[in-house]
Amino acid sequence: MIANQAEFETTSSIMDDKKSRQTVKKYALASFLNDLGSDMIYPVWPLFITQHLGANMIVLGFVDGLGDAIVSISQAISGYLSDRLRKRKVFIWFGYVMGSISRLGYAFSLVWQQAIAFRILDRAGKIRSAPRDAAIADLSTKANRGGNFGLLRAMDNLGATFGVLICILFFNSLGYKNLFLIAAIPSVIAVFLIFFGIKDDREFKNRAYKGISFSHFNRNLWMLFLLSAIFSLGFFSYSFLLMYAKKAGFADYWIPILYLVFTATASVVSIPFGRLSDNIGRKKVMLISFLLWMVICLFFTQYTGFWSILFLFVLYGIQKGALDPVQKTMVSELAPVELRASTLGAFQMTIGLISLPSSLIAGILWDKINPQLPFYFSAATSLVAMIILFFTQESIQDN
Repeated sequence: MIANQAEFETTSSIMDDKKSRQTVKKYALASFLNDLGSDMIYPVWPLFITQHLGANMIVLGFVDGLGDAIVSISQAISGYLSDRLRKRKVFIWFGYVMGSISRLGYAFSLVWQQAIAFRILDRAGKIRSAPRDAAIADLSTKANRGGNFGLLRAMDNLGATFGVLICILFFNSLGYKNLFLIAAIPSVIAVFLIFFGIKDDREFKNRAYKGISFSHFNRNLWMLFLLSAIFSLGFFSYSFLLMYAKKAGFADYWIPILYLVFTATASVVSIPFGRLSDNIGRKKVMLISFLLWMVICLFFTQYTGFWSILFLFVLYGIQKGALDPVQKTMVSELAPVELRASTLGAFQMTIGLISLPSSLIAGILWDKINPQLPFYFSAATSLVAMIILFFTQESIQDN
C-alpha cells in the first residue's frame, strides 16, 4: 500500500512537472510573438520620433522615460490586483491586446504629440509582466527558476531578433505606416494563445491572500530595490546608444542592424546566464552585468570606430541577457510567496519611475552639455549599485 502510494505521488509529481514546463513554454512563445511585433518598431523608433515626427533629443528622452514610468505603474497595479484577485491570465492576454492597438496608433500618428498617447497605451500593456513573472516563479523551483526566467528572456530577445530582421529587410519598401500595421498581428496571435491555451494555477487560486504592506519586505529585498533604483537612474534608454552610433557616423540603415546585434546576442546568452545563476548564485551574475555596463559606458566615450561600436553593442546584448533574468529571479525569491506578483510589480514600478528622470537627464546632458556626459554619469551610478550589492544577500529558501 505504501509502495503504491509512493509510486502514485512520484507519477503525479512527474506529470505536474511536465505540465509546468509546458505552461512555461506557452508563456515564452507568447512573449516571442509579442516581441516579434514590438521590435519591428523599436529599431526605427528614435528615427520615427526625431526625423519623421520632428522631435528633438529632449523629447525623445522624455517620451522614452515616460514610457518606462507607465510600465512601472501598470506593473505595480496589475501585480497587486493579480495577487488580490487570485488571477494571472486576464492581465497577460489583455496586455497583449493593448500592445496591438498601440501599434495601429503609431501607424496613423502625424505628429510626435499623437505618438505619446499610443506610447502610453503600448507601455501600459506591460500589465502582463508582473502577473506572468509571478506565474513563472510559481511554476518553478529554486533549482530551475533562473533557467525558466532565462528561457522567457531568450524568447523575448529571439522574437526581437526576428522583428528587427523584418524591419531591416522590409522597412524601405513598407515605410513606417505599413510596418507598424503588420507589427500588430503577432500580439493578436499571442492573445489567443494565452486566452485558450493556459489556465490559472489551481493552487495559486486557492492560496489565502493576506494583504500587502512594507513590513513584508525583508532587509535584503529593500537593499535590492535600492541598488536597482540607483543603477536605473543612470541606465538610460537604448535610443541613446543608437543615436550615439549615428553621431559617430553610422548611416540610418545601420541603426536597426545595431539593434539586431544587441537583441540577437541577448537572446543567445539569456538562458546560459539564467542557468549560471542557478549554479553560482544570483549576486555573481548581477555583478557581471553591472561591470559590463560600466565597460560599455566608458568605452563608448573613448572609441567611435565601426568595429568598436559594433563590439560594444554585442557587450550590451550580453549585459541585458545577464541582468534581466537574474533580477526577476532574485526579486521573486526574496518576496513572500503569496505576494510575488505584488512584489515584482512594486519592483518594476520602482525602477520604471526612476527611468523617467534617467532618460530625461540623459537627454538634457546630451543636448545642453556634452553627448558623452550621460555615459560617465551612468558608469558612476553603476559603481554605487555594485557596492550596495556586496552587502545584499540572496534568498536561500526553495520557494
